[in-house]
Amino acid sequence: MKRTIYTLIFLAASLSIIASAHSHVPRSLNHATVDSKWVNPRIGTGGHGHVFLGANVPFGYVQLGPTEPTRGWDWCSGYHDSDSVLIGFGHQHLSGTGIGDLGDIALLPVTRRDQSEVIFSHDDETITPGLYTVTLRENGKPYVRVKLTATKRTGMHSYYFDENQDTVLLRLDLGQGIGWDSPKEMMMKQLSPQRIVGYRFSQGWARDQKVFFVMDFKQDVTLEKLNGDTTGIILAPNIGEGTTPFMVKVGLSAVSIENAIENMETENPEWQFKDLARTAWQEWEKELNKIIIKTYNEDDRTVFYTALYHTMVAPSVFCDVNGQYRGADGKVHQGDFTNYTTLSLWDTYRAAHPLQTLIQREKQRDIAQTFLHIFEQQGKLPVWHLMGNETDCMVGNPGVPVLADLVLKGFVTDTDAALKAMTTSAMLDERSMGLLKQYGYIPYDLEPDKETVARGLEYALADWCIAQVAKVAGDQENYNYFDKRSKSYRHYFDKQTRFMRGKDSQGNFRPTAEFDPLSTKHRNDDYCEGNAWQYTWLVPHDVHGLVDLFGGEKAFIQKLDSLFIVEGDLGEEASPDVSGLIGQYAHGNEPSHHIIYMYYYVGQPWKAARLIRQVLREQYRNALDGLSGNEDVGQMSAWYVLSSIGLYQEEPAGGKYIIGSPLFDEACINVGQGETFTVRAVNNSDENIYVQSARLNGKRYDKSYIDYRDIIRGGVLELTMGPKPSKWGTAKKNRP
Repeated sequence: MKRTIYTLIFLAASLSIIASAHSHVPRSLNHATVDSKWVNPRIGTGGHGHVFLGANVPFGYVQLGPTEPTRGWDWCSGYHDSDSVLIGFGHQHLSGTGIGDLGDIALLPVTRRDQSEVIFSHDDETITPGLYTVTLRENGKPYVRVKLTATKRTGMHSYYFDENQDTVLLRLDLGQGIGWDSPKEMMMKQLSPQRIVGYRFSQGWARDQKVFFVMDFKQDVTLEKLNGDTTGIILAPNIGEGTTPFMVKVGLSAVSIENAIENMETENPEWQFKDLARTAWQEWEKELNKIIIKTYNEDDRTVFYTALYHTMVAPSVFCDVNGQYRGADGKVHQGDFTNYTTLSLWDTYRAAHPLQTLIQREKQRDIAQTFLHIFEQQGKLPVWHLMGNETDCMVGNPGVPVLADLVLKGFVTDTDAALKAMTTSAMLDERSMGLLKQYGYIPYDLEPDKETVARGLEYALADWCIAQVAKVAGDQENYNYFDKRSKSYRHYFDKQTRFMRGKDSQGNFRPTAEFDPLSTKHRNDDYCEGNAWQYTWLVPHDVHGLVDLFGGEKAFIQKLDSLFIVEGDLGEEASPDVSGLIGQYAHGNEPSHHIIYMYYYVGQPWKAARLIRQVLREQYRNALDGLSGNEDVGQMSAWYVLSSIGLYQEEPAGGKYIIGSPLFDEACINVGQGETFTVRAVNNSDENIYVQSARLNGKRYDKSYIDYRDIIRGGVLELTMGPKPSKWGTAKKNRP
């Protein structure tokens, strides 16, 4: 039964002042409203979430937190809740990836020189945004309490050692990252009694990563090298009776030691740990307040704000306070913009970046500049960029949809430069594109790396994005070429089986004996982290064209209905990424994320509503394993954030947001420039999940989607909800 008393997420000087906050109150969004207890950073540290846990600020270069030994796939971030062994507090981590890296510049308080790991208990940890604490014990007795906080480019450590500790021992490990990379060159040197500097160059997922550091101490220390420049022990005399902390500040740079020092002196000049931790929380508070929800469900509120928190770990700032950064060409560049890295674009083009264009508008010009400079430095747009390195991870041209979306939403002033970057990237002969240009599709018998259906479908949607930008730019030639190529997905559609299937160079589908629509053989099939059931729908740019391939809406709907029902064996070599299954819909991995919203295109939004609510309730929970798949650098959480407030961008660029089934009674979105956009669900409940009617700024609104420009103007979208499907949004003229 619906409750009549709601929890309003507004916390100012007194909670009682909140009642007046409804739609247009942008000034209130600048005050303290979100409580840190509404974020549970442990969500996703169990199961297969792979999230980062530690101290950081939004979009920071530094992610300072505990690092455990690498024990397999679930340790990609360097941390998993099932483990109790600690090898250091590293200053850089990934969040939610399927490959591990980083863990650079690790410090570990130890009780003897030869100690390289300690046992810890998760019961001794406390984590809030911007602050991590843990008590380390030996033989059951605590010997040090650790507190960590961070700025964008620095970390700060505060160690409260046991009063009986004769000498502080702090292990500095440059050889030990998370365990997924190999150190190539290291240096540590003591410049003064209170300063150590150095660097770590490594080869891993980021093939040529360079990290320079400065390490300042509040007390005099001595650096004792144990293994050349790989490992050192930092010693300090007994500092008191356990009440005076042993404090360390660490500044990082990808450019130089000098820049690391400047970053430190600019962002973290004092020894005020509490002030720094408070500032870190204030930065999180400002960002989390960009969406204010109204709900009576405490767990829903926690899941929402944790999801919003997870969407802001990356992209990461990748430039120094003086504007210098290490480019994709390995050279140092001077920028007049904020350069970013950790661009997991195959994942994040789907929801994370469309969410950013709503609530991080002030950052989008810099994101676009980052893309264009990467293009200039490496000759193509980013695919999966990590610490200035192109990893070429995953398939397609995922940088294209993101840049195209920014162009179409008005964040790019030089459309011609963006179009050149996109067309050049799409006309290279690498990564199967040469075959695409030659055959109009990618023959599986000519591509040794397989995954040809996934590659072809991803290229098709990226090509559609290029065509839309070409249209805006008035470039008819490129529009015609890429619009035609965007329809190449049709080559893979087998009308007999009604699946997207691999084709050989003679135009024949893969023999039936070799085709299993349920198989998700990892990286050795026509699909990438998925099967035919999931990839048949990867045409978000031309849903109506896909409907035509099926022979009409009836056949399309019948097959789409089946997706959420069919069950079966995914095979012995199944990709671990294929998780969160509802039938064969796999919410735990990105290729499925848009599929539910396809029901809107064929006039059945009520089917989408049921599934949206099911996913929101079942695939996201306030628990260690509260994510049904990898966080994937914010994408899993961004799907939740957008879907729970009732909006989702189906098409990969342009800003057509489907109006879904909002989980919350009200969501007030700060879209910037003093405007808010409120989605209000009247009579909303777990039973009343279907939109009956809608009003936009007081006027009747019959479309089942809303344009980006209407959202950022500010206003109120009021949805009246009910327990039964309605005709709202079903007429063809009102469908996307």
